[in-house]
Amino acid sequence: MEALEYLGPMKWTAIEIAVPVIVLAILFWRSGMVRYIPNDRLGILEKLWSFRGSVSDGFIALNREAGYQPEVVRGGLHFFMPFQYSMHRANLVTIPQGQIGYVFARDGKPLPPTQTLASNTEADDFQDVRGFLEKGGQKGPQRKILREGTYAINLAQFVVLTAQSTYAVNLSSSEQSLFSNMSSLISERGGFEPVVIHNAEDMIGIVTIHDGPALPDGEIIAPTVANDPNDPNFHNNFQDPEKFLKAGGYRGRQLQVLADGSYFLNRIFATVELVEKTIIDVGTVGVVVSYNGRHGTDISGQAYRHGELVEIGARGVWSTPLLPGKYAFNTYAGNIITVPTTNFVLKWTKEQFGDHRLDENLSEVSLITKDAFEPVLPLSVVVHIDYMKAPLVVQRFGDIKRLVEQTLDPMVSAYFKNIAQTKTLIQLLQERSDIQRKSGEEMREKFNSYSLELQEVLIGTPRAANGQNSIEQILIQLRERQIAVEKVETYKLQERAATQERTLREKEALAEQQAKITTSALTIEISENEGKAQLARTRQEAETIQVTAKAEAEKVRVAGQGEADMIKAVALADAERIKATGFAEAEKVRAIGLAEAEATEKKVAAFGGPDYQLNSQVLMRFAEAIENGRLPLVPQIQIGANGGEKGAANGLVEMMLSMLVADRVGRQNLQDAIPEPAEEEE
Repeated sequence: MEALEYLGPMKWTAIEIAVPVIVLAILFWRSGMVRYIPNDRLGILEKLWSFRGSVSDGFIALNREAGYQPEVVRGGLHFFMPFQYSMHRANLVTIPQGQIGYVFARDGKPLPPTQTLASNTEADDFQDVRGFLEKGGQKGPQRKILREGTYAINLAQFVVLTAQSTYAVNLSSSEQSLFSNMSSLISERGGFEPVVIHNAEDMIGIVTIHDGPALPDGEIIAPTVANDPNDPNFHNNFQDPEKFLKAGGYRGRQLQVLADGSYFLNRIFATVELVEKTIIDVGTVGVVVSYNGRHGTDISGQAYRHGELVEIGARGVWSTPLLPGKYAFNTYAGNIITVPTTNFVLKWTKEQFGDHRLDENLSEVSLITKDAFEPVLPLSVVVHIDYMKAPLVVQRFGDIKRLVEQTLDPMVSAYFKNIAQTKTLIQLLQERSDIQRKSGEEMREKFNSYSLELQEVLIGTPRAANGQNSIEQILIQLRERQIAVEKVETYKLQERAATQERTLREKEALAEQQAKITTSALTIEISENEGKAQLARTRQEAETIQVTAKAEAEKVRVAGQGEADMIKAVALADAERIKATGFAEAEKVRAIGLAEAEATEKKVAAFGGPDYQLNSQVLMRFAEAIENGRLPLVPQIQIGANGGEKGAANGLVEMMLSMLVADRVGRQNLQDAIPEPAEEEE
């Protein structure tokens, strides 16, 4: 009992001591007198009561009223008035490297109806809430963005959206939905990362601004402003929204484009569409049809009324084309029409078309000939466009394909339809070369009137349309006719060759006999010449003797008259002697000549005589004719003078033998008829 009486008072004393301590500790904690903030976090103060009352205007208590205070509490131990402040601990805002943070202000001036984002011309420090509000900062999404780094931001005033999280003091569930939708919109636009345009991808960025004044009436694209780095309002490719708007920039799609590089853009302020660069290939030029710019003056002249040809930068068709290369051209501000400057072929053929596909809708020209055939004509036209005349072509026709389909196709088709109506089908086939040459000459002038250069017209072979075979029948007849003509020519040539062969053989045979004839003629001539030479020698000897006799006589006469008689007698004797000698020599010569003549005649007779030689040559020709003509030597049937059949004795051989016999008999009779010469008397 004593022990119990002793322990009882001791236990009650401990409770009495513990309860007040616990109550005091709870009261101390709840009073908020002392607060500790880690260095990697911050504290946002909410004043629970104040002798100045509550905030009458706005959300942040700038004059120590009850409400959220503009200043934040950084790391460390802090002491406050008991039961006056509520502390909201929050993380520091961290933006990773290469990312973007977006700021939403809960308090500030309201945005005007024409403004999308809050201006940060003066109020641009999000870590100084008091300065932000006192400088006229506006509530809502801000134009200024946060780059990489760590920021001590009052998250009761500002909500910061990043790719990883949303930094904010949660006030209501409705705000969470608002910021969630805002974050989703930015993510869809890729707004938490910068715009990166790689050179290798050949892309450019088309920028659309969602804030600022609207475009004037009649304009579809905003002009370029403050793009010079020396300009005080240089906005550095829309990365400084305030300077862009201060320079007079408009909302809407911009003429200025983003080239290769990285751009930190507020995607709520500006969205970027990546499009391909305009590439003008070699062999082509680009004609610019501008939808933007000042209203220029038409420089094509009063006589050329096909639209406006303007200088570069004006609205209309630019007079100077873009040469081959790559261009960061805003395709929303204009259109570039590619015009080939090398020769290109337009094919009027349904199954074929060129790589440029300008002729993909062309087909063969349907014709009606003079003789009522209906062929189709495939053809090709080679065209060239001078690169300096390309703007004129675009100004007049809009584009090259429209030129081909709406102008060249009907013009070329009508021309060849007119040609076909003046030609028969056969003429159309046979005169294709002339038609092709003539069409090129006549159509060249028409093409020149359209600022085009016609290089060549190539005509294919007319063919029948599907389901028709009449043209093929005509072609078959023409082929058969040509084959017949070629056969006739072949037979003529064969006949001429046979005649030439016969002539050749005759000449060969004549050449073989010519050696014999030549030998006979030479022998005769040699004998004749020998006789003439002998006669000449004999005459010369006779003259020599005569001269000698006269000389002797003269000598005797001179020797003396006395011896005249004797000399005369001697002379007479000598004269008789000389006369006898001369007569003997003459007879000798005559006998030699007759002998030689007879020998010559014998030689001629040995060869058959002249007539025989002639008959031999004639018979030889007959034999060659029989051989070449392959005629029967003896006729199968021969009719005589009395109408009866005769044997082979009356054939050609009999006739030839008869000629030879008649020749022999005639010459023998002639020799018998010639009398022999009488012998001279002594």
